[in-house]
Amino acid sequence: MITFTGPLQLWRWNEGSAHFMTVPEELTGALRLQAMEFPRGFRSVRVECRLHDITWRTSVFPMREGGYFLPVKIDIVRKAGIAEGDEVRVELTLL
Repeated sequence: MITFTGPLQLWRWNEGSAHFMTVPEELTGALRLQAMEFPRGFRSVRVECRLHDITWRTSVFPMREGGYFLPVKIDIVRKAGIAEGDEVRVELTLL
């Protein structure tokens, strides 16, 4: 299990926006190993996430700067009552 705390961020572009978090680079060893052992598109890794009492499945994606990009759907943001800039604790389990 990978556990980290970080800010909920908002990525904006012309067509809309999306919430995400960044898995710190120092915690990505298991993710990188999983990506090599079970290759998927964009070197993504399937994970189960837990934020407060909410659990969902998604994929994380490697970032150029290191770390992994964790998308957080708007329905999860609303259920958790969080907003851009909030410090959030997340648990990831590799699938």
